[in-house]
Amino acid sequence: MIKLLIADPHPIVRKGLEHLFSASSDVKIVGNVDNGEAILEFLKKEKVDVLLSEIDLPKLNGLTVLRHLKSDFPDVKALMFSAQPENVYGFNSIKAGAAGYISKLENIITVNEAVLKVHDGGIHLSNALTQELAFGNRVNKNGTFFKKLSTRETEVLKLLAIGRKNKEVSKELDINEKTVSTYKARLMKKLKVDNMVDLVNQAKFLDL
Repeated sequence: MIKLLIADPHPIVRKGLEHLFSASSDVKIVGNVDNGEAILEFLKKEKVDVLLSEIDLPKLNGLTVLRHLKSDFPDVKALMFSAQPENVYGFNSIKAGAAGYISKLENIITVNEAVLKVHDGGIHLSNALTQELAFGNRVNKNGTFFKKLSTRETEVLKLLAIGRKNKEVSKELDINEKTVSTYKARLMKKLKVDNMVDLVNQAKFLDL
């Protein structure tokens, strides 16, 4: 029996997923949480095989959680389940250590299949993203632009775009403020802007 932990900030999503897996003979939901810090606290106490998690989480976002899983809970397979654009976040989720990415637009059968697949050691991606990764292509301008950014730069940009100050970014990502400033400078250079207003606007253009 696969032990599944669900992480999503929306109660209706968590409830829907519980209902989906309630009749499963292969999957047992062992818990559900609504923020990134709660994921890590839960994993310290309970055995989990697969984490099904939104990327946009309070306290610690999904990409940051993936970093912690890689170092502290390497046996947990993470499947990111999000409404964020796959061509941006699917790619970076895999780079950060996720075993798969599934859009919230997918049907319930695909969600169930994805959980089984990553538990068995596979990688779950849509056919479109699999082709992009295989051939090194980006299907649109935003994706090509965004591919220039590292996973950590993506995390920093995402937090800056929602109004986090340097000190808050430093605390959430567990890096010092000088490093945050360095990332900001890199982001401005890569995204060809010279001020924070344009940087945040660029983040919005990239669907962050």
